[in-house]
Amino acid sequence: QVQLVESGGGLVQPGGSLRLSCAASGSIRSIRVMGWYRQAPGKQRELVASITSGGNTNLVDSVKGRFTISRDNAKNTVYLQMNSLKPEDTAVYYCMTTARPWGMSGNYDYWGQGTQVTVSS
Repeated sequence: QVQLVESGGGLVQPGGSLRLSCAASGSIRSIRVMGWYRQAPGKQRELVASITSGGNTNLVDSVKGRFTISRDNAKNTVYLQMNSLKPEDTAVYYCMTTARPWGMSGNYDYWGQGTQVTVSS
């Protein structure tokens, strides 16, 4: 059993900031990667950012220079710092991880419940 719990979403004005967090818990042997997806109404889900356990990061072009992904491996927690938010950032943000549970021989994908981010004046 692996669970992801997200927090930090909310309503902000354009140009504002939010920090999302996602904590993984359960019977985790190792985490290969953690990341953030988002899905806006009528749009396809897209990968926003990812980070490996070694600290390698990847960001979608539309958020480069504004968003930062980081992690605390000791706490199995990933963060998404979102600055200079734009209305087009409005979406439900989903945390994900690819992890190996104890007792399993391979990696599996897990998803958080989603948190709403709304950017509007």
